[in-house]
Amino acid sequence: MTGKERVIKAINCEKVDRIPWVPFVGCHAASLLGLTATDYFKSAKLIAQGAQKAVEEYSPDGIPVTFDLQIEAEVLGCGVKYADDNPPAVVNHPLANGTKLEDLKIPGPNEGRIKVAMDAAKAIRKANPDIALYATITGPFTLALHLQGTDIFMNMFEDPDHVIKLINYCTGVAKAMSDYYVDAGCDIIAVVDPMTSQIGPDQFRQFISPAATELFEHIRTKGAKGSFFVCGHAQQNIEAMCECKPDNVSIDENIPLDYVRDECVKRGISFGGNLQLTTVLLLGSEIDAQKDAIRCIDLGEDTGFILAPGCDLPFATPVENLKAVTAVVQDEYQRDVIRTMENTAGMEDILDMSLYGQTDKVIVDIVTLDSEACAPCQYMVDAVRKVAPQFDGIVEWREHKIKNKEAIQFMAALMVKNIPTICIDGMITFVSRIPPKDELIKAIQNRINEKFRLKIKNRKASVYLLSLTDEANCEKCTKVKENIEQAKQELGADIDLEIVSDKDKIHEFGIADNQLPAVVVAKYQLKSTHTVPEVIVLKEWLKDAVS
Repeated sequence: MTGKERVIKAINCEKVDRIPWVPFVGCHAASLLGLTATDYFKSAKLIAQGAQKAVEEYSPDGIPVTFDLQIEAEVLGCGVKYADDNPPAVVNHPLANGTKLEDLKIPGPNEGRIKVAMDAAKAIRKANPDIALYATITGPFTLALHLQGTDIFMNMFEDPDHVIKLINYCTGVAKAMSDYYVDAGCDIIAVVDPMTSQIGPDQFRQFISPAATELFEHIRTKGAKGSFFVCGHAQQNIEAMCECKPDNVSIDENIPLDYVRDECVKRGISFGGNLQLTTVLLLGSEIDAQKDAIRCIDLGEDTGFILAPGCDLPFATPVENLKAVTAVVQDEYQRDVIRTMENTAGMEDILDMSLYGQTDKVIVDIVTLDSEACAPCQYMVDAVRKVAPQFDGIVEWREHKIKNKEAIQFMAALMVKNIPTICIDGMITFVSRIPPKDELIKAIQNRINEKFRLKIKNRKASVYLLSLTDEANCEKCTKVKENIEQAKQELGADIDLEIVSDKDKIHEFGIADNQLPAVVVAKYQLKSTHTVPEVIVLKEWLKDAVS
């Protein structure tokens, strides 16, 4: 059985000799070639070479031509920012900048990077006739959001007819893209619509279902298979997605695989995905990757399941981890060996966040996959970025991309389970949902009011690490500094750390050379502004300072 036959049979919910394996190689292929993603996504020749390299390394049953949800948006006038280690990101929206929907046309196969993708598809198809070839197209709702911006969420309430008209236009674009890819030799059209995770089932059925149902029927008439891709916390929409009658539903790790299996199988729809992208494939070991693959294989069972990452593979995913997945997919004995191994994974150091958010400012943390690579993450970060300046320095926001162990530790400590999520002063506030501007402002203002009620005063502090020895040559100094940084992180504290190595200045602190390294904490309290305090008042303040 060839890989293509295996994938098609699985999509048809027929028995296969083993579960098919489809690594979604997009920007990761650039790293395989030692290139930047910027160069890679602009060249049909490089995309074809990257796919071929992935075929050689990972022996997949299927592979996408590319994974870039900005191709259509860029052709239609969206501003796009390229990155060296991520797919490009949409940075402005033509319909929000004065362009009329009536002025937008269905793009042709030779326009912009559509031609790049089609040329790459033809080359990959010719070189790999026995592998299932996936085409990833931008889903109608995600493309509508690229064109309109986040105002579309408010428009869904205030002007639903306009939104439906816009989504119908985007469906026309998706049909055209499907036609171009099928003509180029693709077998499966993956309709990637991650922004649908931001709406509930009622809005899904009102705005998305008619367009998606029409799109998947169109794909069938072209002789191809249609897969509905979603990422983020979209469990609430799985039933509605199935009602659109795709041939396959593909999910990331935010949704339980057994839930999707049960919803899909009873409707005769295949399903796939669920390998953990960052915590396992990017940051884990080969054993971690194999254990997660086996978890998916066992849950997916042997009919109608396709093993795949939850979304586009991160640029720097270790080749060894993906090869390890290939090994357990193809070798039943290897699976048995891994199953017998004891669980060794675990977070070694869980941060103590019990006092997080006790500082003067309100801290807004956005836990993302990467706002430069994930559309829902991008629009959630944009929502916070636009609102924060309105609080005149009181609000500080930070993005935590779970592409490193520190960010994953932070995510685990706050008990964040879904991506993207907004936490305000350490409290999970918006989960996989981009809040409307007014709602986000209200949530932040509520926290500010709460702090005022607690009579949190405007206090500043500094920490001085005193040492005569260069940090690089002082193991004890390095450890003290690391502990101070961790304490700051766990408190979310805006505290300056200054390392003092000048001997005279150290002595001014009253610290002798044989007492080093030493830590001095200075606390500053605002006592008055625009007034002349009386002496008696000043004496009270000073007594408090020296007591």
